[in-house]
Amino acid sequence: MSTIVRVGKRYTIVIPKEVREKLGLKEGSKLLLRIYGEKSLILEPLPDNPFKVLEEVIGEPYKEDVDEKKAVEWLMKDASG
Repeated sequence: MSTIVRVGKRYTIVIPKEVREKLGLKEGSKLLLRIYGEKSLILEPLPDNPFKVLEEVIGEPYKEDVDEKKAVEWLMKDASG
């Protein structure tokens, strides 16, 4: 899916409704903006509940004293790009 948007005042862009719905974006959602190459950028939605994501990654409820190492490794590998 691709769409064209215009850069507005204060360099804002509006994400079209169909894109917001497809990605499950809501007001206040966080996006990671990455520069790709010389002239491209990628907007990637970040999870609303990072602990739920950690639970999915490690396969059980997150326990800081047990899973801290796994969490740090995953964040460094997958979430930082």
